[in-house]
Amino acid sequence: MGCTRSFPFITTTEFVIASDDNYGKKQVVSLTPFLYDYVLKNVREPEILRQLRQETASMLGSQMSLPGSNALYGSSTVSKEQGPLHRRPDVVKSKQGFPHFRERVWVKKLVHDRRIRFGTWNIGTLTGKSMEIVDVMVRRKINFMCLQETKWTGEKAKELDNSGFKLWYTGKIRSRNGVGIIVDKEWKKDVVDVRRVGDRIIVLKLVVGQDTFNVISGYAPQVGLAEYFKVKFWEDLEGVLQDIPQGEKVFLGGDLNGHVGSVARGFEGVHGGFGLGEMNGEGKSILEFSEALDLSIANTWFKKREEHLITYKSGGTCSQIDFFLIRKSDRKYCLNCKVIPGESLTTQHRVLVMDVRIRDRAKRRSPMVAPRIKWWHLKGEKQGIFQQKIWEGWCG
Repeated sequence: MGCTRSFPFITTTEFVIASDDNYGKKQVVSLTPFLYDYVLKNVREPEILRQLRQETASMLGSQMSLPGSNALYGSSTVSKEQGPLHRRPDVVKSKQGFPHFRERVWVKKLVHDRRIRFGTWNIGTLTGKSMEIVDVMVRRKINFMCLQETKWTGEKAKELDNSGFKLWYTGKIRSRNGVGIIVDKEWKKDVVDVRRVGDRIIVLKLVVGQDTFNVISGYAPQVGLAEYFKVKFWEDLEGVLQDIPQGEKVFLGGDLNGHVGSVARGFEGVHGGFGLGEMNGEGKSILEFSEALDLSIANTWFKKREEHLITYKSGGTCSQIDFFLIRKSDRKYCLNCKVIPGESLTTQHRVLVMDVRIRDRAKRRSPMVAPRIKWWHLKGEKQGIFQQKIWEGWCG
């Protein structure tokens, strides 16, 4: 059974087909007259219906609904009382909406996850080793390398040959101390500020999207030095961290010359319980400092075999004295932290790496609003003019 309805330039016939291959649901098809007889004769054959769906969709601009097709009307079921004209498209979430929506949904995601690898390494001296370190960074996919005991003087920045990597460093005496940070070619353009504090602390500030994070390389005094130097180092480092706004991320890697032990022992929020050895006085200073500034020791939060915990090995002595410190609130973004054994650039210290996930938020674009079509103006003479223009455009 069918009925006819008129459009501005074409007359179609609308009828109901009983479909056996779609669980008995009724389907409505709008067809031009020259296809009407064809459908009446072949409507019982599913294969013909599938072919007809393709032919009619191309002729009528997909203005049809056939068994197995929900491209236009969606998958919503329709009650007997509502009828076919009450079908509505499903809500569009991951693609642009149809023109009759007031706003369209953009396909591009606004938040992207980026993975960054940080490294920290006491290299003994940087002289003659810069390109070897770059090679290690490339092979181990390290984006930032915090260096200690560079033994280079001055407060400078240097491009490392033709590698695209860049080094920022600070030092006072050629025979001792000195720290630096090497940044790969992808991230060096995001460095917006550098701060140097003596020859034991250097800070790089980067802006990535809407986030700001600070990469710090620190070198704590050795156990045998006077207490004055140890206190001054921790005071200087505290001053640096106090100047960093709470909303900015902090990634501190360095040779802190202390043993934090294998268990937390009252520092549960700081120590993850997977350390190495016994805690000493310098290690307690690290824990107390971290607790006071709301930091966590990243390489104590991941259960690793002993070879991936040892950062210093000399003869029969094995210890964990190199660490990564991050804000407690950012610990959820830390994916992994471990020692990579086997690099022969230094004989005693090993490279420690930390993998971090950050959210790179794209700038939100203002929604594109579809123009409003004032159909109610198509009355009288205007309706005839509109029909004529549509017909001329359709027929070419």
